[in-house]
Amino acid sequence: MKCFERLVLAHLKNCLPPTLDPYQFAYRSNRSTEDAVSTALHSVLTHLDNNNTYARMLFVDFSSAFNSVIPSKLNTKLGDLGFNTSLRHWITNRPQYVRSGHTCSTTITLNTGVPQGCVLSPFLYSLFTHDCRPVHGSNTIIKFADDTVVIGLISNNDDTAYREEVQHLAAWCADNNLLLNTSKTKELIMDFRRERGSTHNPIHINGMAVERVSSFKFLGTHITEDLSWSTNTSSLVKKAHQRLFFLRTLKRHHLSSAVLMNFYRCVIESILTSSFSVWYGNCSVTDRKALQRVVKTAQRITRCPLPAIEDVQRKRCLQRAHGILKDSSHPAHRLFTLLPSGRRFRSLRTRTSRLRNSFFPRAVSLLNSTPRTLNSVSLSLSLPLSLRPLLTPPFPLHITSHPSSPHHSSWSHTHISHPSVLLYYSMFISPQ
Repeated sequence: MKCFERLVLAHLKNCLPPTLDPYQFAYRSNRSTEDAVSTALHSVLTHLDNNNTYARMLFVDFSSAFNSVIPSKLNTKLGDLGFNTSLRHWITNRPQYVRSGHTCSTTITLNTGVPQGCVLSPFLYSLFTHDCRPVHGSNTIIKFADDTVVIGLISNNDDTAYREEVQHLAAWCADNNLLLNTSKTKELIMDFRRERGSTHNPIHINGMAVERVSSFKFLGTHITEDLSWSTNTSSLVKKAHQRLFFLRTLKRHHLSSAVLMNFYRCVIESILTSSFSVWYGNCSVTDRKALQRVVKTAQRITRCPLPAIEDVQRKRCLQRAHGILKDSSHPAHRLFTLLPSGRRFRSLRTRTSRLRNSFFPRAVSLLNSTPRTLNSVSLSLSLPLSLRPLLTPPFPLHITSHPSSPHHSSWSHTHISHPSVLLYYSMFISPQ
């Protein structure tokens, strides 16, 4: 049954409509917790780059979210997404029983919750909440399964839209049988204004005030109200130091260098680089040195050269940027815009170092600093949407750029050595 459920899961993912909420990052290809956190922070940092602004982040906690889904409502929402009746009936009306040894309980069909122990359950929950979207343009709702954050971008001390958004979310939860746990729901307020007009009044949900905190761990990343990363870095370094003990133990038992290297990459480096592209750019010098000390310690233990933390971050940042470039449905895809030359990306406008050192501006800068070759990604972005699927030719593509006179078009700035490649692309792009 598990194998069949995985086949159904793959089918459901392939049948998802393009109108699905792009800010639901769970259980979708080319999406991760890193994307969710970086998208949320970019929204905040971009807004804080303006005068007389601040941001509020409400981290929502649901009580038994997966067990609160009403199958009849899920059936209706799956129908709205275009899934056929027989598939919806199989998903929402599955009989279940409990077996203990050779004894089985009576078979029943649950009227609450997604199927227990089912591969589909987390994905079904994300589809159940696909219509939970902001009603005001100044707000954003970022979701990763049941981890949800409401971001309010506030200007001129007017937080009316944000408060209405929170009340709308509470009403939506009541209509969909989801219980908001107000005692575990927390709020962060990022306000860097020198002269604050007034104190920030707390948010109330169902008559209970939401606690304001100075730091919150969202999807494994510690976010603080001053947007510093010492808390997050200290937590990661502490975990890495604990695992260095096991690396030393393996060394004492005379394991090979290859095994030690694999252990380091899987157990230690994976911790140090958790959501790496989100926070490393704004790390302090002290935090970066603390991270590098862990790498140097591991290098002494393994007696093998290890890449510097700065080099790992650069590589990860470029990989993440290329992944977003290839996915036009990614909510951050619009941030990577080619200039008319087709060889460089438009730099994001920044006023503060907080935004300048964050992931997306740094990613654009790194892409522009790489060798200026016209790759398939940039060529795809220069094509109309209807022609992009035809971009991949049946032969290897090798295109290099060379200087040209200013009056030539962007297509004439490239030199293609293979005549068959030139013939293929001349069908889609021609000089002006």
